Amino acid sequence: MNTTHIVVLGGGYAGTMAANRLSAVAATVTLVNPRPQFVHRIRLHQWVAGTGRAEHDFAEVLADGVRLVVDTATRIDTATGCVELASGERLPYDHLVYAVGSTAAVGDGIPGAREHGFLLGEWEAAQRLRAHLTTIPADAGIVVVGGGLTGMETAAELADTGRPIRLVCGGSIAPSFGDRAREAARNRLTRLGVDVTEDHRVTAVGPDSVTVMGTDGALRVLPSAATIITAGFGVPDLAARSGLTTDPLGRLLTDDTLTSVDDPRIVGAGDAVAPSNRPFRMSCQAANQLGPQAADTVRAHVAGSEPTPVSVAFVGQCTSLGRRGATVQLTHRDDAPGRIVVTGRTAAAIKELVCRSVIWGLRMEARRPGITPRVGGQERALVPEPTAAQ
Repeated sequence: MNTTHIVVLGGGYAGTMAANRLSAVAATVTLVNPRPQFVHRIRLHQWVAGTGRAEHDFAEVLADGVRLVVDTATRIDTATGCVELASGERLPYDHLVYAVGSTAAVGDGIPGAREHGFLLGEWEAAQRLRAHLTTIPADAGIVVVGGGLTGMETAAELADTGRPIRLVCGGSIAPSFGDRAREAARNRLTRLGVDVTEDHRVTAVGPDSVTVMGTDGALRVLPSAATIITAGFGVPDLAARSGLTTDPLGRLLTDDTLTSVDDPRIVGAGDAVAPSNRPFRMSCQAANQLGPQAADTVRAHVAGSEPTPVSVAFVGQCTSLGRRGATVQLTHRDDAPGRIVVTGRTAAAIKELVCRSVIWGLRMEARRPGITPRVGGQERALVPEPTAAQ
């Protein structure tokens, strides 16, 4: 019988990939996730608009040897090596992968945002938004707050279905893009009928309106039958509640091998980890690389060998803008925008291929643990704040 117990917290991109890779280890592997479905988060804007599927049964993407526990971790008891769950169960572990992911920022600094705004970053929030959209007229105006990649995708997807959309952001749209890609995205949004309102800060959200302030200090009240908040990401506070060292946002602080600075039995992966206090951009792209590397670090700990430092290489930022258009900003390995920009139907095909390949990659790792290659090293830039990007 296997005597080594490995618990993976979080069944997103990083956690599922890590659990699949660890299924080849002579150990029992348990994945803890709050819901029985795997959520393909980069398709949530499609699911809300009714143009795509965002949920998959874990049987489709999880290795057969991994035990799935549908529950929520409430505390990690490092003294006893147990995870406390909302159900009251305690899961013992010898090694733990902390991959709880990120959450959509609620916009607590904006009066009324929590009470009247709708989020998109999580499955349950997306369900509430989709249900609300069925209750309002098709010609009712909708305001999307946040001009990052998620905000642009959401605005474009809904506009492509015929809904009147206004996209409001405090600065320019697509701050992570280069100038050419930003202009291409702005033009595409305009062609879809999106009213792009840049350099306007949201000061209040009401049940049927949004108040914004321009650079001149003037206030405007915009009608809004649904206000969608896509203004950044946060992380669960599980690590902080468990007494583990975190960065100011609450991400688990690790060394460059993804090992917790507090406990060598805990390894981090995905959006909720800050390796050497220099986190990568919160994204599916980074999570799909960090998951396998976290698993390799655990395997090294189990074997008593030295784990390899983490490395992530970005290749591009793909943004769907409706079903027939997209903007793809190719990047350098450190995620800085490069010179090449792809637009139109070609970019839309690339984006669709990327979305499909994520699921294919999880399935391949489930069938053949270890097949996902590690990337070469890179110098990592400090990311002081998360952005609403994918």
